[in-house]
Amino acid sequence: MKITGFIFDLDGVIVDTAKYHYLAWRNLANDLGFEFTETQNELFKGVSRKRCLEILLDIGKIDASQAQFDRWMVEKNEDYLKYIEKMNASEILPDVIRVLEFLKERNIPVALGSASKNARPILEKVELLRYFDDIVDGNNVTKAKPDPEVFLIAADKLGVLPENCVVFEDAVAGIQAANAARMISIGIGDKNILNEANYNFKGFTEMNEAFLKTLLK
Repeated sequence: MKITGFIFDLDGVIVDTAKYHYLAWRNLANDLGFEFTETQNELFKGVSRKRCLEILLDIGKIDASQAQFDRWMVEKNEDYLKYIEKMNASEILPDVIRVLEFLKERNIPVALGSASKNARPILEKVELLRYFDDIVDGNNVTKAKPDPEVFLIAADKLGVLPENCVVFEDAVAGIQAANAARMISIGIGDKNILNEANYNFKGFTEMNEAFLKTLLK
């Protein structure tokens, strides 16, 4: 099997926008009259915005009409966008650029596969857009991870067979989606949490060139 395509998740893999999502969700919870903790925020990793709001309202024991639900979805996103408006290249996680450069030098197709609907503006803000041949995000998919849809679309856009793709993910749902797509899954984060991944690294600083070359053989 020859690896011919790489797919990166965004939040927690390339940049840490999770902290901004948390602040925006916490602000909404506070507005609705309850606390939302960082521990509870773990439930939101790799989950769609709609599902996140459903979980949040469940935590706060709040019933909402469809109109209220839709309004809160918009409010949360507007709040989040205020945070990411201030993002710059300093927010790229360590050694991400080194790995992207390694792939670009070898003309390896690279895609983004993220649940975020703001993936493109974030990549523009941190000046990484040029490294990606295609972007598949929350605007292109109907099914959330662990469904493999986002990664299968990304592979298709790259013109690469799913089994010839590598996925970098920081969430359990993302690892499960990569595995369901029959791709090689690489967990970025806690290996005890991401134990379903084919390989695990705390971050890209742990990933040396020899490992990357091994994947391409």
